[in-house]
Amino acid sequence: DCERCQCHSEDKRTAILYTLLSQNLNHSRGDHSPAHQRCLCHQRRTVCLRTPHVTCQAASNVLVKTISFMKNLPSFHLLPREDQLLLLDSCWVPLFLLGLVQEMVTFEVMETPAPSMLKKILLNGQSKRQEPERTQPTLAAVQRLQCCLNTFWSLDLSPKEYAYLKGAILFNPDVPGLRASLYIESLQREAQRALQEVLQPLHPEDQGRFARILLIASTLKSIPPALITDLFFRPVIGNADIVELIAEMLYEITGRQLVL
Repeated sequence: DCERCQCHSEDKRTAILYTLLSQNLNHSRGDHSPAHQRCLCHQRRTVCLRTPHVTCQAASNVLVKTISFMKNLPSFHLLPREDQLLLLDSCWVPLFLLGLVQEMVTFEVMETPAPSMLKKILLNGQSKRQEPERTQPTLAAVQRLQCCLNTFWSLDLSPKEYAYLKGAILFNPDVPGLRASLYIESLQREAQRALQEVLQPLHPEDQGRFARILLIASTLKSIPPALITDLFFRPVIGNADIVELIAEMLYEITGRQLVL
């Protein structure tokens, strides 16, 4: 990770250069707030998908399969609708990431192209009135995400391991506001017990595999939903709310599909 921002280093020449560049960029934007300054650190540079059409389509397919997984769980539909929505909002990211691992979806990123000075002059702030500026993932955030995925790939989970692990992640009794938290806790214990029973014949020599899987699975919860949305779905859904779209797909409220 980028532990220290080079733009604010003790090197006065670097700091002066950064200040001048930031002032010029902010002047062209008509924005002088520090939050909109472009950081020159390699790790903090914004990135985008190198092949968005291919990767976003693959991500959309994984999301559809993730929703199908929830649809096919009778125990999930026995929960109050409010609890279903709370679990969906809390767990869709780690479930989606597990789907990326299971489907072996890989992706590459590149630095976000900066708009040309001519384009900035011609637009003269018009784009601000059309739609809000979208956030872009940073290189450091994407690298953390890829590290989590690579760690899971190293586990080489079987289809049954994936299925029971998804159940253990979905039925999370610690989500605030749940009405049936005790029942959800029992469903999580059941999924974890089934996962442990599957591991014994598959990996009898690896006694620590169960704990290791749960530990690595917990890292998926540290991935911000905004990162996943901006990286994989923002090019498809624009400014729409991804959780609302997932809920619509889960309950088939509309026929909207996440396709390019």
